Amino acid sequence: MVTDAATAGINWLTTLLTMQGLTSTVTAHPVEDESGESCWLTIAEDTLSPEQVQALIGDGGTVLDSIQYLANTTLNLGKGQEEQQAFTIELAGYRAKRLEELKTMAAEAAERVLASGEEYEIQGLSSAERRQMHHFMSAHEGLATFSRGREPDRRLVVCLAGQQDNEATDG
Repeated sequence: MVTDAATAGINWLTTLLTMQGLTSTVTAHPVEDESGESCWLTIAEDTLSPEQVQALIGDGGTVLDSIQYLANTTLNLGKGQEEQQAFTIELAGYRAKRLEELKTMAAEAAERVLASGEEYEIQGLSSAERRQMHHFMSAHEGLATFSRGREPDRRLVVCLAGQQDNEATDG
């Protein structure tokens, strides 16, 4: 069932693509995973060239991250917390693949910190990816996470519980 929020998301993303001179179909489907409920808006790649797909994803997913940020900000504007809908923008399987990479990174970081007792920094994550990693790491007993530094050099730090420093902040 497509909700009103999903329909609004489809319309918003279709309009954005049209404004960029691109024609593509956008579909929506609800996803519930470790991070909670979200609406995945998937851009069909069948009418896009490989160059257009790459341009929409961007280096390291930066363009897709920006589109997703704009979608979440715009589509939730003026809504109460309980009315807000989380949107994930998917294209060419990028998000699904990246999600698996993040889960692998989280497992490796947990193993490393538990074995060594030393904190471990993970660089190169977007703010949304850091939030996902905080969530993934919360499943590991005895570990804690925090973010260190300022954008664009913000890093996720994984450490033993109780070893967080004063720089600890969410995001």
